[in-house]
Amino acid sequence: MFALDGICWALLARLANRTAWRSLIALFMSAQLLGLAWLIFGRLSHGGWWLPKFVIASVFIWHCLGLPLVLLVTLAVLPILLVKAVVALIARRHRSEPALPAHQPAWSRRQFLGFAAATVPPLFTLSLATIAMQQLNHFRVRRFVLPIRNLPPDLNGMTIAQVSDIHVGRFTSGPVLREMVNVVTQLRADLVLLTGDLINDALADLDHGIELARSMDGPVYLIEGNHDLIENGEMFERRVKASGIPFLLDESAVVLVRGSPIQLLGLSWTRARENRDEAIASSVRQLLRQRQPDAFPILLAHHPHAFDAAAEASMPLTLSGHTHGGQLMLNERCGFGPALFRYWSGLYTRGDSKLIVSNGVGNWFPLRARAPAEIVHLTLVPL
Repeated sequence: MFALDGICWALLARLANRTAWRSLIALFMSAQLLGLAWLIFGRLSHGGWWLPKFVIASVFIWHCLGLPLVLLVTLAVLPILLVKAVVALIARRHRSEPALPAHQPAWSRRQFLGFAAATVPPLFTLSLATIAMQQLNHFRVRRFVLPIRNLPPDLNGMTIAQVSDIHVGRFTSGPVLREMVNVVTQLRADLVLLTGDLINDALADLDHGIELARSMDGPVYLIEGNHDLIENGEMFERRVKASGIPFLLDESAVVLVRGSPIQLLGLSWTRARENRDEAIASSVRQLLRQRQPDAFPILLAHHPHAFDAAAEASMPLTLSGHTHGGQLMLNERCGFGPALFRYWSGLYTRGDSKLIVSNGVGNWFPLRARAPAEIVHLTLVPL
């Protein structure tokens, strides 16, 4: 990443033909490099070195969006520039008479490119960071009424608050977390189910995450997500188990709701790096061996691809997160969601099996586009 920053700095400086523009580029790029170094070394030292959210958001947006865009545009334009340079060289060699001086416009193409190189990257980054700062303080409640075949009569109208991808830490902190707890309390759901990524990555934030889970009104059950395991997965699991909050690691628990038994089956995060989907399916099939015939089952799986094996086993309901609704979407069908996942946001149905994928209420990346943060509220009714 540092090397790519250096390459980009050299490209932008090459386009700029005025000292002021080169100074602006140097100021912006050096700030990005220092911010990146600060975040990396703070993360490696587990020191949690503090930076304002706006600064962190700028570093994330530049390195995840701005820098790749600049390099992609450069790769796309470079062949055109090379062809033009060759054509111009050939034309000069075959020109028999000296060309008349052309009229010089008030703003030459080179000057415009230099101005754009100096101003577009910081304006792009700071504008999106400003939008991100507003988004980080807001989430919606997304409601679904789910018709379920063979739903026990006592569970008609049962409600679930699904809280996924809280990501307590770098970008999700302060008032928005208190508001999250308040909203869950106001929903008065029969069950509160947390489907992974309680923390963003640092175990220093785990006590706060556990406190938030304890503060939610109702029976609360929790599974793990990939971000929970970044710093030290074994330590995360041990501390959450010790907290006393029901934490399902390839385990199930039966809870009575309105006098009817519900079996919650919690899938651990699948650590396999190769053939991940098959590994997830294998884990689901193994977990579903615990299924009890006299209880209504709900599968909690952080990764939504668990739905394939769940539907094959006729699981009536699966709750997932992980995708953040695609995070950056052009519309409902175009964006990172469908590019990376088979299921990325909302309700999916296969036969009598249903999947809900939550966009998540927190953020590891500060900016969202057409994938708003959310708490999901479900009402189950008979089909």
